Amino acid sequence: MPRSKTIPDARIFSAIRSLLEQGGEKAVSFATVAAATGLAPPTLVQRYGSRDGMVRSARLAEWDRLAAATATAILDTEDKGPAALLKALGPLDADMLVAAARDAALAQCAAAWRAQVEAALSLRLGTGTKARETATLLFVAWQGQALWSVAGLTSVKVKDIVKRLT
Repeated sequence: MPRSKTIPDARIFSAIRSLLEQGGEKAVSFATVAAATGLAPPTLVQRYGSRDGMVRSARLAEWDRLAAATATAILDTEDKGPAALLKALGPLDADMLVAAARDAALAQCAAAWRAQVEAALSLRLGTGTKARETATLLFVAWQGQALWSVAGLTSVKVKDIVKRLT
């Protein structure tokens, strides 16, 4: 069977995400992505220029996907409180934040997503400075809880954080 000559970026990025999840940065190379997608490594080089460019493109696309999913969650929970929104969003992949700390474009995406979430939380908490400040604290507590839950800390629940801060 001949190779497909055109594979959408989304399919390539999905393969890159899987490789990152399975083995981290070192698991992603032109060869491993080529094997996962059926594309020839030179095709990937032509499309992305470098391995780092390919990974960066995948991460930028993931931030775009997350922003779109967040917009959907905001609409789907429009008539509900902050806990419902945070539950709908689920935890953020820590790798995305680590990568954002090393790349200015990814950091801008992370900051825009955080602003998107905080604005939606603030609307659910009221108006004014106190609502915005509480939204910021709630965001930070939510992300901290999500990070530490990976390490086994499950005693803190998002709904409890919301109750304490509001």
